[in-house]
Amino acid sequence: MKKFLVSIVAALMAAPAFAQYSSGGFELDKESMYYGVRFGGTIASVSGDYSVGSKVGMTLAGVIGLRLSASTPVFLESGLYYTQRGAKDDDWEITSNNLEIPLVIKYGVKATDEIALLPFFGPYFAYAVSSDKKDKRSQADMASGKNELHRLNRNNMGFKLGCGAEYNKLYLELGYQFGVTNFLDSDDYTAHNNALFLNVGVNF
Repeated sequence: MKKFLVSIVAALMAAPAFAQYSSGGFELDKESMYYGVRFGGTIASVSGDYSVGSKVGMTLAGVIGLRLSASTPVFLESGLYYTQRGAKDDDWEITSNNLEIPLVIKYGVKATDEIALLPFFGPYFAYAVSSDKKDKRSQADMASGKNELHRLNRNNMGFKLGCGAEYNKLYLELGYQFGVTNFLDSDDYTAHNNALFLNVGVNF
């Protein structure tokens, strides 16, 4: 995990040096379609009936954006994301590896001649291709059924809110995902998977 955090910091520090080798830029008044790649990290947490601590994970993605209006810099962005989610505390550690498809609306704002800000909002749909629960309780707690955790629901849906910044094809975004679907396979308890995320990437 320390190596992963170091790689995120290194990518952010290398951003200015990388950007100067890019040609062109993101022009709000001309751009009609773009493709991009994303790499970043998440701090996932759980809300609902279970109080479970946060867990750090990673994100890899390819995205595509389409302009929706000829006169207004409004874009629809989607793509395919690989995301790690989960949570952990003294009793449990939950990890899930997800394939995620977002459908977010972005509105471009020209901050300077070279920098565009792109706030965004929209739903995402995810499926856990694999998941794992580690029980760290004592034998006595396990026998008593204390804090029993149910099976995990593979399907997940929620919303993304955040803001991106584009400079000379280099892209940086910060946002938050809040889950709507109950990721526990239970009618008695609910738990929603949320995540703070930071991604860097390039748009073409």
